[in-house]
Amino acid sequence: MAKEQGRKLVAQNKKARHDYAIDDTYEAGLVLQGTEVKSLRQGRASLVDGFVDIDGGEAWLHGVHIPEDSQGTWTKHAARRKR
Repeated sequence: MAKEQGRKLVAQNKKARHDYAIDDTYEAGLVLQGTEVKSLRQGRASLVDGFVDIDGGEAWLHGVHIPEDSQGTWTKHAARRKR
């Protein structure tokens, strides 16, 4: 069986799209650590308190909660770190 092709939406903030008029959207990559990848693949991210801050020409994601994976060992990450 071939692997699934295309992109999968990992997380979205439906409430923000309802409460605010969003004029422009941007797509950017993230540097993930430890068990963040596994938590995101399981759909366990929360964007409720998230926001982006532009610092020195770079966009930083703040306030997003990606919980630690229960089976992670020394590779665990801080759930609300700056990304």
